[in-house]
Amino acid sequence: MATSDALRSTIRVLHAPTIHIVGRQVCNHEEIDSFLGEHGVSWQSDTTVAGEYLSEVAGRVCYMSFAKPRPGGNQAYLGHILEVGHGSVLEHATWNFLITGVSRSLTHELIRHRAGFGYSQLSQRYVDESVAEYVEPAIIAADPNLHEIWLETVESAHRGYCKLVEGLNAKLVDEPDRTLRRKRARQAARSVLPNATETKVFMTANARAIRHFIEMRGSRHAEDEIRQLAIALLQRMQKEAPNLFGDYELIPLPDGSFEATTQFRKV
Repeated sequence: MATSDALRSTIRVLHAPTIHIVGRQVCNHEEIDSFLGEHGVSWQSDTTVAGEYLSEVAGRVCYMSFAKPRPGGNQAYLGHILEVGHGSVLEHATWNFLITGVSRSLTHELIRHRAGFGYSQLSQRYVDESVAEYVEPAIIAADPNLHEIWLETVESAHRGYCKLVEGLNAKLVDEPDRTLRRKRARQAARSVLPNATETKVFMTANARAIRHFIEMRGSRHAEDEIRQLAIALLQRMQKEAPNLFGDYELIPLPDGSFEATTQFRKV
């Protein structure tokens, strides 16, 4: 029992993702004013969100409509963009995210979203997983018996990983490069780690790509964990850029979770 308790003290079980918005755009208003001046017009937007502002600039460049803005400001303008499906201008609005508390099972699906996304993910070859975190599916966590089976399985895999790293380091003791020795040990030992292993991923995405992700993965038909991430991302973006994401609604599902819906799909 002591050994099991000691092992459990090195394992942290997670149930929800964390999203950090670590980067956003900055507008060069002097250059935009210079462009407008070259064409004999002046124009100002009422939004202070760079992504919303640049999307409007991009849209107005298409028709050179700076001199005749419609009433309602940026919100009305982007609302019309969503209505007519002129989604290409949303590709100019970009954010950087640092996402933690997600499983490698989730990132296997996340990185299938390629257009408009960039990823940098934690490397198990270089990062020691001896003290690790694991993401438990909500449907398992809700049942004490299933939770115990899951936890025992994770513990067994974690124990195997630690023993393999120790044994491989001993086997490779003659390797003079310490960094290479540790990398070779970890890259082999990670083969026993489960999909539930927590990972961290740095993600860059534009507004159009984020909307597509939310519509695909925020659906009730999506896998539970990635839907949870999609909903959490939507909630952050509705505060970050309401004129670009305010059209989405959260619909309660029978299990207490939510799905995202909008009348402006596939913009």
